[in-house]
Amino acid sequence: MPVTVIDDVRSALLGAWRLVSWTEVGLDGTVAYPFGPDPEGQLIYDASGRVSAQLTRPQQDSFASDDRRQASAAEMGAAWSSYFGYFGTFRIDAENRAVVHEIQGSWFPNLDGTDQVRRYRLDGNRLHLKADTPTGQDEIVWEKLA
Repeated sequence: MPVTVIDDVRSALLGAWRLVSWTEVGLDGTVAYPFGPDPEGQLIYDASGRVSAQLTRPQQDSFASDDRRQASAAEMGAAWSSYFGYFGTFRIDAENRAVVHEIQGSWFPNLDGTDQVRRYRLDGNRLHLKADTPTGQDEIVWEKLA
């Protein structure tokens, strides 16, 4: 694949993105919205090749204490199930129209040290990322921030 294609895609990805939607389609065809109809999040690609993704369910209940170390098991479980995040580096696989997130650290330790392939589609100021998962396929839509 010509370097210019990789450079063009990389240039289009650089910057900050706001989460628009997260849809999961199960192996049986069922559709789910892990963080509801209006999730919140941010995806950042920087020029040094770093990536950071943070996704959350909006309007979570606050913990009883402002000291996170005092959180109950129920509070921790609710918070863990309402958040998804990781950081690392990225590379473009233009031949497969994919961006590969090379995970260095994650909220879900099973992702650490893995390459997470996201098939991309750029549509104006929207970025559609699709990923195959053990339970089906996810599509996450992002909108470029100014």
